[in-house]
Amino acid sequence: MRHPSEMPSLVYADSEGRIYDLPELKMAGRSGRVLHPVDLRDLIPLPEGSELFVMPDRLPVGWDQDRDDMVVLDEDPANAKGKVRAVAAFMAPAYTQTAIAAFYRSSFDIPPLPLFTYTAVGWWKGHFWAAGFRSDPDTRQDFCNFRPEEVRKKTIAMLKKNKENRLIQHLGRCSLTYGCPAAKNFFLGRWEAPLPTSPTCNAACLGCISLQSEGVPPACQDRITFVPTAEEVAGVAVPHLNKAQRPVVSFGQGCEGEPLLQAKLLEQSVIKIREETDKGTINLNTNAGLPGKVQKLISAGLDSIRISMNSTRKEYYHAYFRPKGYDQNDVLASWRIMKEAGRFVSINLFVLPGLTDEMAEIDRISDLIEELGLDLIQLRNHSIDPDWYLDGIGYEYTGHRTGILGMVTILKKRFPKLRFGYFNPYLRSD
Repeated sequence: MRHPSEMPSLVYADSEGRIYDLPELKMAGRSGRVLHPVDLRDLIPLPEGSELFVMPDRLPVGWDQDRDDMVVLDEDPANAKGKVRAVAAFMAPAYTQTAIAAFYRSSFDIPPLPLFTYTAVGWWKGHFWAAGFRSDPDTRQDFCNFRPEEVRKKTIAMLKKNKENRLIQHLGRCSLTYGCPAAKNFFLGRWEAPLPTSPTCNAACLGCISLQSEGVPPACQDRITFVPTAEEVAGVAVPHLNKAQRPVVSFGQGCEGEPLLQAKLLEQSVIKIREETDKGTINLNTNAGLPGKVQKLISAGLDSIRISMNSTRKEYYHAYFRPKGYDQNDVLASWRIMKEAGRFVSINLFVLPGLTDEMAEIDRISDLIEELGLDLIQLRNHSIDPDWYLDGIGYEYTGHRTGILGMVTILKKRFPKLRFGYFNPYLRSD
């Protein structure tokens, strides 16, 4: 069944973290700061590989259909003395959320939530249902494609074989400790492989997943602590490009800072890779704040670039990225340079329902696409406490919201050749 025929029930967690449903209240969602019923057409069975999170110090909010009202659940229906907490879904890769989990902060003086995505979820006919849709048919990070024992064996075997390559050793930790799907795929010899290179960054993103200077919320993973050599980078990239099916290698990972700060190394690495193989796609994930470095990478053989943006509106972009020594005009210059060189450009768009789908946002990104051209928008759920984020960027509601699917529909109509997805694509024609 693609969508439920009735609104799923509210789900909540008791004081022990056990999850229950409450049929008297229906699930609700949230866009920006607004609570609302969820459209049944926006609901899908919770994808395999997703997780459920219990949200500390957040009370669940449900929709009372009879009264058409939002209700805060502040005590356990099964235990009047028990505490309750809101529940959210962290959806598997290649799925995009259409509504944030509905919750009420028990106090405004509470720590921000960990850096994950908090999607609305409910219960109906024996299944959890989440507010989202599949945004990319590519199965490269689907849960069913990873067998833990195979990942462990192949990772350990390659680590033993490549003791002198520090980058491979680093990726081994990403695979075995942090469960990074890209690192796992590298050790399994398929699809997209990561090439982290930079321990430093020229932004201080509010939601950086590899470095939080004050430790709150905690970073999700450790940042790489060294700069690899071009030989170490090629030692990862060349065998992968030669042997993997539809291979992609990408600079710029969650376990590093900004790769363009190591532009000379990237240039040397791309040249060395292309001296040894002409296969596959070489991609750069970046904040794109150093346009002067981009042209040299194009000349070296860079195929594509993915530019991270939380918003195309300058005030929200700068408030989130907190750039050091660059601004959004530099980002747009890098975008322009790549397109004028005939290379592939995508935006890594951090999706937050209520902000991303405002018409002001849609019109601004449309203007940029008209001016610069664009090949792909990667719809990436923004892993951040929504209240902490909206407060941190000084968000103010500006007008009509279309919903995330509505935003996609509008942009597809305006730009028929524009692609939408989740992953960096393989660009060769074979």
